[in-house]
Amino acid sequence: MSVAGVGNAASADEPYADPDARAASMTTGLLRRARQAQAAGRLVAAAATYERALEAAQAAWTTDAERATIAGELGLVELTLGRHRDAASHLAQCLEHRGVISGWLRDRVDDGLQRAAKRVATVYVTTIPPDAEVLIDDGQALYPPEPVQEVFVEPGEHTARARLEGHEEAVRSFTAEAGLTHPIVLKLRRLPERVARAPEAAPAAPHSAAPAAPPAGSTFPLAELRIGGVALTTATLAAGTVFLLRSGVLRDDLAAQEAALRRGGWDPSACGGVDAPPACAELRDTAEARDLFRELGVGTLVAGGVFAATTAAAFLTDLSYLASEPARQGVRVVPVMTAERAGVFLQGTW
Repeated sequence: MSVAGVGNAASADEPYADPDARAASMTTGLLRRARQAQAAGRLVAAAATYERALEAAQAAWTTDAERATIAGELGLVELTLGRHRDAASHLAQCLEHRGVISGWLRDRVDDGLQRAAKRVATVYVTTIPPDAEVLIDDGQALYPPEPVQEVFVEPGEHTARARLEGHEEAVRSFTAEAGLTHPIVLKLRRLPERVARAPEAAPAAPHSAAPAAPPAGSTFPLAELRIGGVALTTATLAAGTVFLLRSGVLRDDLAAQEAALRRGGWDPSACGGVDAPPACAELRDTAEARDLFRELGVGTLVAGGVFAATTAAAFLTDLSYLASEPARQGVRVVPVMTAERAGVFLQGTW
């Protein structure tokens, strides 16, 4: 009875009662068995146990160093088994935290990744917008979504696909060659937005109603010019601002494309030749769109300034409107912009 009592007390204070603690304990046990299998020369069993240990470590409260160590040891076993694509992926995952792993393992992983990379192709996939989901050969989506995804593939024909809600799917086929780096840019086009219905016009006034008399002391041409000038000034300034904002977005997209291509070993001088890669055409299209929106924005703002000066002159020409009752007519100006075009919606009378 005394021994049973001690056993129950220890069970109540079980240090691994917490799910995270149990997962961490499971990771330690799996890692120990994987290393034992590797030492005994049972590499297939060792690789399978390393994979289970890595999954347990990712689900547990473990450190970057622990997860990187498991990924590195798994990659080295896969390299010995000739699984070069899986080995390259796990070795690269380990080196993402090269500053926290031991020196002996870092040297072995560096050498292993160089050997594995010679047998597979390295693909850098850039998506625009950057938060799109990427799939290679309709397999499992790369996670987490990043602006530039590094993935290793076997030599041969492959298809890269990018998906994002509210955008058209982007697809790109390519031929991968062992030992080479392939930069790929997937640009998703936004789906056209629904055109908002214009509000229904107010019912017409009865024919018997007499038209309102214009305010005393004002003339019809000046009143028309003032209201129309205010509307045009507001519209052009708003549209010019929208154009410049769009140009800024395209400028950032172009910088992101160039940065991704440079990381993949791309040389800007390659775009000057006859056999320029397809990425050069995408860069050129983005640059032309950026310049177009910038020119439209500057030109529209200049026109807005001209309209503003003309409107101000119209108000200064006849000051008698200050003593009269303000007119009850007006104009509604709504800037409208989609991914392909921009404009202004005007409603009212003048």
